[in-house]
Amino acid sequence: MDFRFEIMTEVSINKQARLSQHLTSSSVATLGHSSELDGSRLSPHFTLGELCKTSAKTQDGNIPSHVHIENLKRLCGWLEMLRSEWNKRYGEGDDPIVINSGYRSEAVNKAVGGVKGSNHLTGCAADIRVAGIEQLVRYATILLDISDESQEDFDELLLERSPRGGYWLHFAVRPTGNRRKVRLIQT
Repeated sequence: MDFRFEIMTEVSINKQARLSQHLTSSSVATLGHSSELDGSRLSPHFTLGELCKTSAKTQDGNIPSHVHIENLKRLCGWLEMLRSEWNKRYGEGDDPIVINSGYRSEAVNKAVGGVKGSNHLTGCAADIRVAGIEQLVRYATILLDISDESQEDFDELLLERSPRGGYWLHFAVRPTGNRRKVRLIQT
């Protein structure tokens, strides 16, 4: 395996559209076809809209700063490698990685019950949807393999389970100061 980090450097927003339209539009990773987000790609398969989507209604609109967008691009580099490796090992060749939650403003984080100081607040984290515990463990293994081979560290790899039995993977990577924190968490 040869893991390489590629970060896209350009994210543009259609100035004629309201940002809220961009943030709620469908994404390539979810639908498997081209996006209507007018070039607001963070990476080949992930858009700004899907990394900022939220069901929480807040006055701030959950709009990331340029610094947050740079952090999201770095995160998407890892997500692209996860997607590629998943499809090589287990997928159908073009299986998407579906994001439940990415960037969160302070207001959104509070509305959804996020922890104070969450990596979501800086655009450094994503919660990834999984079909069950087997996919959760395989995603985590792939991300650990990527870190080991690339000698790049991540900040958090949290295998999470809700009281109702749902699973998701929380993954975070910071620009610096990554802790390589791996945990199994019952929320």
